[in-house]
Amino acid sequence: MVVAVATLLSACKKESEVSNPQQALYDDGKVIYMSRCIACHNPDPHQVGSVGPDVYGSSRELIEARVLRAEYPTGYKPKRETHLMVALPDLKDKVEALYSFLNSK
Repeated sequence: MVVAVATLLSACKKESEVSNPQQALYDDGKVIYMSRCIACHNPDPHQVGSVGPDVYGSSRELIEARVLRAEYPTGYKPKRETHLMVALPDLKDKVEALYSFLNSK
């Protein structure tokens, strides 16, 4: 019975991902943010975190630079002067999902 329910739920998720890829991207970004980013940033990306600034509305360019290389885009003025964030290159394929989550309404 448990296996049947798990299979059914798995099939439902795949169907929703196909029917609404934007929602799937947002959901993926939310999972990544909640599991990898809230140690420093606030669970509500509109709010300042314990170490990191608010990140809601961040550009794709900023997310890519900060997450993949721990840098800032040329000409960007950081919200904080600390440089505690480390590069997370394993999230290379997840930048678009983070962008989707951080720029949702």
